[in-house]
Amino acid sequence: MKVLKSLLAATALTGATAANAADLEVMHWWTSGGEAAAVAEFAKAFDATGNHWVDAAFAGPGEQARAVMVSRITGGDPMGAFQFNHGRQAEDLIAAGLLRDLTDIAEAEGWKDVVNPSSLLDGCTVDGRIYCTPVNIHSWQWIWLSHKAFEEAGVPVPTNWDEFVAAAPALEAAGKVPLAMGQQSWQQTGAFNVLMATLIPNEVFMKVYGDKDTEAAAGPDVARVFKAAADARELSKNSNVQAWNEATNMVITGQAGGQIMGDWAQGEFQVAGQTAGQDYTCLPGLGVTEILGTGGDAFYFPVLKDEAQIAAQAELAALLLKPAVQVAFNLKKGSLPVRGDIDLSTANDCMQKGLKLLAEGKLLPDTNQLITPDTTSQINDMFAEFFADPSITPEAAQARFVEIMSEAE
Repeated sequence: MKVLKSLLAATALTGATAANAADLEVMHWWTSGGEAAAVAEFAKAFDATGNHWVDAAFAGPGEQARAVMVSRITGGDPMGAFQFNHGRQAEDLIAAGLLRDLTDIAEAEGWKDVVNPSSLLDGCTVDGRIYCTPVNIHSWQWIWLSHKAFEEAGVPVPTNWDEFVAAAPALEAAGKVPLAMGQQSWQQTGAFNVLMATLIPNEVFMKVYGDKDTEAAAGPDVARVFKAAADARELSKNSNVQAWNEATNMVITGQAGGQIMGDWAQGEFQVAGQTAGQDYTCLPGLGVTEILGTGGDAFYFPVLKDEAQIAAQAELAALLLKPAVQVAFNLKKGSLPVRGDIDLSTANDCMQKGLKLLAEGKLLPDTNQLITPDTTSQINDMFAEFFADPSITPEAAQARFVEIMSEAE
């Protein structure tokens, strides 16, 4: 009976699409070269159904894009679908009844049987109902190293964070920026959270972000992370770019030794024609604690009134998790698939490292899954000040961090 129900639901979705093909506006913030190549795979697959993907890319940081998307939805001008990160970013929209319930589609497509880890689908679930389609696993916990930069500096490519810090004087003597970092607060907070996830025990990370334990946030382990963040501030002081992909390009061209950035950076190396292990090295967990964050991207679908667009939404929601679409998208995005049943034997050296860690269960929740957007915004503001002003001591920054976490929900 369950199988029959699934087949009937799937047939209904397909039939509705064939009869009522529609244009569907899809909003996202994927605008770099690698991201554009990846999202084009979604658009191509969706257009093949007879519907049309109307691309509405937002050229700006994710937090700005989210504000625009929320404003449109709450203002009565919803798009057909939109990208958010896994986690708590859509809670208010769901509570307001503005987002479509995808539970029937998820059951028909068997998402609970294929999404791995299951926490990704849990992040889409509110009161037992599923409201989003997770499309990838993105982990922040990587450092990307330029072979050209280290060769020209006359030092070996580092194998861990401490070796990277120790190599900085040689890089600077060779005219290189040791650590490339865009001057945007989300990048600076991201780097701090990578240091937090890899330099100290993971249970401390979870106490701070999961339990909102201010004693742990004020403790010696987190103090060590703030000292490492001060090192990162010093190493990146001459990195005068804004966007994350501009910082990645500094590594690609050998202007910088390395960059702490999520695995989406792989897409930029791929577009530039570089080969993992030959032109650049990737170190999960900064070569210290190999672990993956289970962050990533998911698509939500606002409540609409037009029947053809409603049918197109259903078609897209199901399509995003189809095996062939998952492979095509994630190979270009640099992310890992959310399906645990597909073959990625053609993936490069860095993605294979990520797949191995995923298989071994060496996972850590992304901060977006643990804290609210408001708390994230406060932390971002704090690190914008910290990285802009070297007179702010690690101790002072930690005290402010404790204050923020004491009010976190």
